[in-house]
Amino acid sequence: MNILLSRVALAACLAAGLVLPAHAQNLAIVNGKPVPSARLKALEQQVARSGRPIDDNVRQQLREEAILREIFVQEAERRGLRASPEVKAQLELATQTILIRELFADQQRRHPVTEAELRAEYDRIAQAMGQEYRARHILVESKEAAEAVLAELAKGAKFEDLAAKRSKDPGSAKRGGDLDWATPDAFVPEFGQAMAKLGKGETTREPVQTQFGWHIIRVDDVRAAQIPPFEDVKPQIEQQLQQQKLAQFQEELRKKAKIQ
Repeated sequence: MNILLSRVALAACLAAGLVLPAHAQNLAIVNGKPVPSARLKALEQQVARSGRPIDDNVRQQLREEAILREIFVQEAERRGLRASPEVKAQLELATQTILIRELFADQQRRHPVTEAELRAEYDRIAQAMGQEYRARHILVESKEAAEAVLAELAKGAKFEDLAAKRSKDPGSAKRGGDLDWATPDAFVPEFGQAMAKLGKGETTREPVQTQFGWHIIRVDDVRAAQIPPFEDVKPQIEQQLQQQKLAQFQEELRKKAKIQ
């Protein structure tokens, strides 16, 4: 009798061992329907994409969410909502959104931005930036007032003193007209173009008119435009190049498509 009980117990244990792997693939069984563990992994991936860390507490919350989703979907199915035209259209759009997102992610995995491409783009940006100018200006309301400033400068007046007394630009006036280092494109076109024509130590011979008034400009120094170190801007450049590659991929698919 004891031998028979032992054999029955052994058979039960073996059966349980065979069943365990199947149960391990599911989070739970809701109303007789298994909830696959893969759903929990999918929810974890969504949370990970948002940058939120996943700990045991978050994982437990996601497990409960997966179970609730199954409960709610079962009720929706029971009511026949899946068959409605509106739901079918929304499901199709959701499917498209997921597939498109994964397509783009797969394209980026297959065609990543290389280190050589990053370096080349960095060099191109550095070259395109050109020169920076350390300039000063005196801003007045009229051409006559600007010409009067030029006359005083010609007589030996200090540019910095006149800027502090006459300039309408309160930000730079208190610094003797100093605009700090900047590239020409940092200013309105008329100002930037006039400044770029000056060499170190030169002052405009004629007043420069812009939407703000009339300017007298002096360039104190010129240097090659400064650009942050490669490693500091590498992430931004990589993101920009990834977007460019993805846009090119989309355009190529659009051109190949036969649309009637």
